[in-house]
Amino acid sequence: MKKLFALIALSGMLFFMASNAVVAQTDTATQDTAVQEEQVEMTADPIEEQAVVAEEGQSLHSQLKQKFIEGDPTFMSFVLITLILGLAFAIERVLYLNLATSNTKKLLADVEQALESGGVEAAKDVCRKTRGPVASIFYQGLDRADHGIDVVEKSIISYGGVQAGLLEKGLSWLALFIALAPMLGFMGTVIGMIGAFDAIEVAGDISPSLVAGGIKVALITTVSGLLVAIILQIFYNYCVAKIDSIINNMEDASISLLDLLVKHNLKR
Repeated sequence: MKKLFALIALSGMLFFMASNAVVAQTDTATQDTAVQEEQVEMTADPIEEQAVVAEEGQSLHSQLKQKFIEGDPTFMSFVLITLILGLAFAIERVLYLNLATSNTKKLLADVEQALESGGVEAAKDVCRKTRGPVASIFYQGLDRADHGIDVVEKSIISYGGVQAGLLEKGLSWLALFIALAPMLGFMGTVIGMIGAFDAIEVAGDISPSLVAGGIKVALITTVSGLLVAIILQIFYNYCVAKIDSIINNMEDASISLLDLLVKHNLKR
């Protein structure tokens, strides 16, 4: 799982570096084609211009790249890094939680059958061959079966807390990126507004063309930060709901295991 997380983070950083290269190339290409666009505007037919605009609007990647440039790559880069790292933690947690999910009813049936046929050792062998936190808790309880039902119960409770902590591992980082993304967006907003007021101060007059650039940066960075927070919040809520479901299954299965041990005359 750590290798998977490292691979995701590395891929994100490579994507970030490639985006910066694309931004630099786009700036150069924009300067080279400015004269050509002016010539096209003077000779082009209005219908052809509408066709060109419609064709450009079909490319979502081009629109995102353009907004990234317009929002100031300095601030947008931090928001992008937050998205990449947040998604890396989110995907790692989603994969881990799905692998931790198991069929507790089938496990209980197999453990009961093993207890009837081969005793505690056979039941422990079943737990060793089954993945997931529930099987690990069962194994810890069965491993102390010779000490009495009270010791088994305490062992299950203690190890259940350990497994719950493992399930929640990494969620604090995901929550950090959810809170950080809007803050970075708002920082771009504040700095963009400062730039707009500086332009007004230098010009000595309020002109829409002077303040439009700063306001545009402010709005784009804010929207980007909020979108990143929304995306990561969806993953966070999914992980929390998945953890609650697994913990509920752990508690219910643990009670059923104690009932099975009592049924097979395990002494208190």
